[in-house]
Amino acid sequence: MCEYCGCQSLTAIDDLTREHDAVVDLIGHARDAHRAGDTDRMAELARRIGAVLEPHTQAEEHGLFPALTDEFPERMAALEAEHRRVETVLEEAAAGTPRDAAWPDRLVRALDLLREHILKEQDGVFPAALAALSTEQWEAVETVRARVGTRMRQPAG
Repeated sequence: MCEYCGCQSLTAIDDLTREHDAVVDLIGHARDAHRAGDTDRMAELARRIGAVLEPHTQAEEHGLFPALTDEFPERMAALEAEHRRVETVLEEAAAGTPRDAAWPDRLVRALDLLREHILKEQDGVFPAALAALSTEQWEAVETVRARVGTRMRQPAG
């Protein structure tokens, strides 16, 4: 992921970036499972991705994004809408393997969107936050981050 602007020197951004890295690894495993036709494994991976993203998304939407909304309202709204689109498909696997034969392809499309979304955050939002946020705004991001915690898990091989 991005390392050129120095934003990862901030704990909040470093944590979010590490979670992005974990999700990208899980996306790779989900694509492998899709190629193998292993819908049960895809559902398991969807739940793991969701577990990483739940606190991650809360930290972004209640900490980082509000600090950038005045300057980039349409961009922040679009990113939040993408969160909802991905969550909707991931949640279909919350109770087990979806029986809808179209779900594996929906998941792959959602994961493609998620991968693009991560790049938007890494290459756009995080550097913009580094340049735009005040010390007080970073403290607010850290407060939200501490409240929501993290559920980052390392991907299984």
